[in-house]
Amino acid sequence: MERPVAVSVRRSPSLPDYNTSTSTLAFDQHFTTTLKGILLQAEIICGMLVWILVGGTDYFHLPALCWVMFLSILFWILTVSLFIIYLTGLHNRIPHVPWTTLSLCINCIATALYLVTAVVDALSVNQDVRGRHNYNCWAASAFFAFLTTLCYAGSSYLSYRTWKTTEEEQ
Repeated sequence: MERPVAVSVRRSPSLPDYNTSTSTLAFDQHFTTTLKGILLQAEIICGMLVWILVGGTDYFHLPALCWVMFLSILFWILTVSLFIIYLTGLHNRIPHVPWTTLSLCINCIATALYLVTAVVDALSVNQDVRGRHNYNCWAASAFFAFLTTLCYAGSSYLSYRTWKTTEEEQ
């Protein structure tokens, strides 16, 4: 008859018990239905359309359209980042960053620079023959650039109101 073999198990010194099963990121389900959330989504979609429409053409021959591409992608990345920060509630977890002031600055700068970009984009449409692919895409991107400018202007106004109320409370 065979005897069961006893296996000795070495135990390492007891390690602290970390709770790794819970997530610290929250998802604000109602943020996307607020005016701020809706404007951020509109900025993301319209801004993405600007750089997709310009990027699908031979824009690199015109330095003005290179500026449009640079600015539209830069502000698209910033806007997506802000949207994720507000959606996850990260702005509440990092209180030492003045989020209202930062949002106000980003939105005001984006409004001014996107207005210049929209005008440059609209003036660049004439660089190609009417009815051709580049012309149609540049015309559509100019339209969406102006629409994005309006969205950033609305966000600037909301950011200003929020900033003003937080400054008055302090």
